[in-house]
Amino acid sequence: MKVVILQSNYVPWRGYFDLINTADIFCFYDDVKYTKQDWRNRNKIYSKNGLHWITIPVTRNSVKKKIIDVQILDDKWQKKHYQSICQAYSKAPYFESILPILNDIFIIRKWNNLSHLNRYFIKKICDYIGIVTQLVKSSDYKLIDGKINRLLDLVQQVGGNEYISGPSGRNYLRSFENNFVKKNVKLTFKSYEGYPIYKQNKLPFENQVSIIDLLCFVSQDKVIKNISASPVNPNGKIEKKTLADM
Repeated sequence: MKVVILQSNYVPWRGYFDLINTADIFCFYDDVKYTKQDWRNRNKIYSKNGLHWITIPVTRNSVKKKIIDVQILDDKWQKKHYQSICQAYSKAPYFESILPILNDIFIIRKWNNLSHLNRYFIKKICDYIGIVTQLVKSSDYKLIDGKINRLLDLVQQVGGNEYISGPSGRNYLRSFENNFVKKNVKLTFKSYEGYPIYKQNKLPFENQVSIIDLLCFVSQDKVIKNISASPVNPNGKIEKKTLADM
């Protein structure tokens, strides 16, 4: 069973959903420290006026808390984010298709907890694009101490025998390869190379924006093809290459 363990992000980019789709089990790693000015509570959309940050206001003491305990400051941001997304993408060809999701998140529901919001939003998008990966959260498991040991313990507790990391973890995790070998857990790294270019609001093409951008410009049945990159092994060799057509 392939496992990905990652903190929840606010409407993350397509690489995040690529990782989810690659795994059999995806675990939200939210019982770890919240990081300021990161992707937990913000992301970028791409309008004709250029890149625009949408940020959820959180309480001042959030940096002292775990992600699962971070509280959202108020609900005024919901209307602002909804308006920003509508203004940026209302004329995009598939905007109407995702409007029910946006209405549910920003208009119908009210949010107090950041982790709850992120997990719900991510699950809604997975359902929309056809990702069937099992989603779990680390706070449901009693884990041992130690950063790497805790990670391996979680992989095994959810029933995994392969751990897939994003490319940014390669340098750090390769020094712990023996730990993975001892636990009979295969260590694999995901590449973010080879994502197709699609038509956006503006040039030049921007890849690292919220998946909302992709959902507005690519039809529902072709989104999966447009979030497919390539996993690589610990030595950096690409194991397979998926080139998705538009």
